[in-house]
Amino acid sequence: MRERGRPRSYSAAYKARILEEYDRLDKAGKGALLRREGLYSSLISSWRTARDHGAEQALARPVGRPKADPRDKEIEKLQAEVERLRAELGQTRQVIEVQGKLFALLDQLATSSEPLPGRGEQ
Repeated sequence: MRERGRPRSYSAAYKARILEEYDRLDKAGKGALLRREGLYSSLISSWRTARDHGAEQALARPVGRPKADPRDKEIEKLQAEVERLRAELGQTRQVIEVQGKLFALLDQLATSSEPLPGRGEQ
């Protein structure tokens, strides 16, 4: 079973050169050009339409999805860091709260008038 190949992408200069050469040839020459370059006539037609509508600008249009903005990646990284720090802050607040309660309990025990069990006065 053959693997499917990736779609080829062509530069604006290549498209313009092929269109110019294709337009100068007779019917037999056009077929030879298509075979030599591995192109289909429908591709030539779409390039010609694009050229007619937008000249070089349309031919240079990138194929595929737009490149990811590096700022988006940085934003995601910073948001993850904020979440991590918020979780850490929540834990720290809980530890401080427990320490405060423990200190209050120990202070209460230390200042109570009753001696601790097992420690009789000597």
